[in-house]
Amino acid sequence: MAGPARWQARHGGRPGAMAGSAAGTRRLQRERGSRYRHPVNAPHSEPELFTWEFATDPYPAYAWLREHAPVHRTTLPSGVEAWLVTRYADAKQALADARLSKNPVHHSEDAHGKSKTGIPGERSANLMTHLLNIDPPDHTRLRRLVSKAFTPRRVAEFAPRVQELTDHLIDQFAQTGSADLIHEFAFPLPIYAICDLLGVPREDQDDFRDWAGMMIRHGGGPRGGVARSVKKMRGYLAELIHRKREALPDNPGPGEDLISGLIRASDHGEHLTENEAAAMCFVLLFAGFETTINLIGNGTYALLRNPQQRARLQQSIERGEQDLLDTGIEELLRYDGPVELATWRYATEPLEMGGQRIASGDPVLVVLAAADRDPARFDEPDTLDLSRRDNQHLGYGHGIHYCIGAPLARLEGRTALATLLRRLPDLRLAADPADLRWRGGLIMRGLRNLPVEFTAT
Repeated sequence: MAGPARWQARHGGRPGAMAGSAAGTRRLQRERGSRYRHPVNAPHSEPELFTWEFATDPYPAYAWLREHAPVHRTTLPSGVEAWLVTRYADAKQALADARLSKNPVHHSEDAHGKSKTGIPGERSANLMTHLLNIDPPDHTRLRRLVSKAFTPRRVAEFAPRVQELTDHLIDQFAQTGSADLIHEFAFPLPIYAICDLLGVPREDQDDFRDWAGMMIRHGGGPRGGVARSVKKMRGYLAELIHRKREALPDNPGPGEDLISGLIRASDHGEHLTENEAAAMCFVLLFAGFETTINLIGNGTYALLRNPQQRARLQQSIERGEQDLLDTGIEELLRYDGPVELATWRYATEPLEMGGQRIASGDPVLVVLAAADRDPARFDEPDTLDLSRRDNQHLGYGHGIHYCIGAPLARLEGRTALATLLRRLPDLRLAADPADLRWRGGLIMRGLRNLPVEFTAT
């Protein structure tokens, strides 16, 4: 089974219907003025969402939504009805709006209990209390604890290990002349990095790679395989937390791992329960590895598809410069970022957004990918410009739920792309772009594979 048929078999459901008006379109164009340019490839009529073609290139459909239905109620493939927010201004407001809760208890339906929202398997594995599912004051308390692992100083100290992992993975395929950059490079790099940061022993890290692989392979489709992997992770983390607590020294050593730090905080009055500690470690694994996989995969693919930009970056790296690499990572996050939609939010009271009335209990999904291509905010938004300066993208969110692991992800992305371009200077795509497949799912955006060729070294 391939193409649209396989997509429908894995996802089910139907795309939501959309509505717009000519008057609304003209009013929008007047409001936005001359900066608004309708994308050449945007559909002239209502586009279908959640089809195979949509997954391959959602940006024309998002352009239509921004113009005709910027806050749009739709039926997701799971059957859950939700609002999609697509304009930059509305998206930024929604991400920081305290009336939009992260806690699924505010959902008007029992969709979360039926595993139709949230992370697959988290409820059955008793992993609900984590940063993606809670509001202040609990969110503030837990974020304060875990933020110590992602300070600029701690991330900088971790840079040599990320470089070591990057070189080791490239060494394994550099002599072959070809590779699948997703499975052989982008996937294992963040898995091993986050395991090191958490303090998972090296001998156990391949198990985490297997569990994470199950999540990647089945994400967005049948959720049974994902749920089983989540339960295995949960059992291992509970055991690891127990072992580390038993062996914890009286005083922290230099570079103490994150799990030990969470245990130490819990034992010194921060009131971190074992379930909270396990859920925290789980969500850092779950959110930390897939976003970085997609940053590396999508970023490499975008560079291969934009040879002039790739050549500029390659020349800059060869000269030992850092500036274009730094702005380039931000542009890749904006242009085709790893997170397509922000995680679930639920209205705690009736509110108005984008001219629509959102009822209490309604789910709201902020479409980061659409907001970051909004011509009302970004000049030439469909053009990749690695030197773009005015680039306050929403790729890692905004507000109190801004991605806590963003500094580590940026480090891994910069290291991975710079090392690839330096060590494999003639890297080229080894497949027709039309033959590449994107992983199904609602939140993340990433390639299933990325076959490349290069001169063997």
